[in-house]
Amino acid sequence: MHRRTFVHGLVTASLGVSLCRAAPGRPRKKVLLRSSWQTKNIGDIAHTPGVLALLQQYLPDVIVQLWPVDVGRGVEAMLRRRFPGLIIVKSDEEVRAAFSECDFLLHGSGPYLVAENDLHRWHRETGKAFGVYGITFSDDEFSPAARQADPKAAFDRTLAIMEKASFVFFRDSVSLELARARGCRCPVMAFGPDGAFGIDLRDDERAERYLRSEGLEPGRFLCCIPRFRFTPVWTLPGQDRTFNPSRHARNEAMKEHDMGALRNTLIDVLRETDLKVLICPEDETQMAIGRDMLFDRLPASLQPRVSLRREYWLTDEALSTYVQSAGLFGCEQHSPIMCIGNGFPAIVGRWREQTSKGIMWRDIGLSKWLIDFDREEDLQRLPQVVLDLARNPSRARSLAATAQAEVRKHQARTFETLKSSLSL
Repeated sequence: MHRRTFVHGLVTASLGVSLCRAAPGRPRKKVLLRSSWQTKNIGDIAHTPGVLALLQQYLPDVIVQLWPVDVGRGVEAMLRRRFPGLIIVKSDEEVRAAFSECDFLLHGSGPYLVAENDLHRWHRETGKAFGVYGITFSDDEFSPAARQADPKAAFDRTLAIMEKASFVFFRDSVSLELARARGCRCPVMAFGPDGAFGIDLRDDERAERYLRSEGLEPGRFLCCIPRFRFTPVWTLPGQDRTFNPSRHARNEAMKEHDMGALRNTLIDVLRETDLKVLICPEDETQMAIGRDMLFDRLPASLQPRVSLRREYWLTDEALSTYVQSAGLFGCEQHSPIMCIGNGFPAIVGRWREQTSKGIMWRDIGLSKWLIDFDREEDLQRLPQVVLDLARNPSRARSLAATAQAEVRKHQARTFETLKSSLSL
């Protein structure tokens, strides 16, 4: 076992117990974390261990219970390796007991107020305090509320429950300003980083075995993540999702515009540096996108320096891979969040269909590394931004470290608010 893996294991094992063991003489408050929305995307998986790690760091005497939507397909085992004392409530009986026992409900990070109905239920059945940690709030055509039969009523219902919260932290400043503009009167509303910034999961052994098999050396490759405008979940086996013709049409219309820009940047990196590239996924649909839109369309002479991840992975192996790279670029948000949260460079590509979440890169001082694919001037600067990262690794790591420090400053502030809400 490598020394860093051994040391990391000792630290995480010892910290994991503190999630349900309070120090003598300290109040034993209980927090119910509503999170873990799905498992087909390592970013959605990352919300939960990120917030758990932050709770552990800032509120070590608090007992935490996780109320997940989905921790299947190996995710529960991964969480328990990192947090061996974690209490996970699943059955209706366990949820009712948690409602009775816990002092506070914390809604985890997400693309919107994912568990809004559960917040209404918590408030109705317990009358106890609750808060929201790191969400996007949007009223554009892509938000769930906007797609309801009565969008105004849906937004009013969301605003009503947010106003009853002890705090709502928004993961991007656009969401915060929108909530203010819509008249939300929650007592504490502020920017609060996505919970995934707190993640420290690792599977170094699995990651290093994969990198060796691909001939990828630490610091000598970049990670690249492709995606379409809308996740084509209807292509995944076992998903109870109906084919969406309008979203499919939008994907088809924009895929060459978007993935062509990513592919051309990848070609520039391969031709102008001696780095290799790993094309890898954040969700399960992206292995096929990476193959069809990037790898298969590269010049044959460049393909030997490109590795294509052909199997989906979990968050711990992905992060252990990212931190061995020279940096990451692509069209996803949470893999970059995981990188910056651990001090490694990451460039975010965004577009309108992803709502305003990408603006968080501007909020933490990374405007240079935010590329708006809906702006041609941004697309034109994409190759140079990626090349600059590749050619100047020390400068890139310094910029990542500065952003990481900014995130940690906000994390400390948000958990002081939670501590105050718990009367600790």
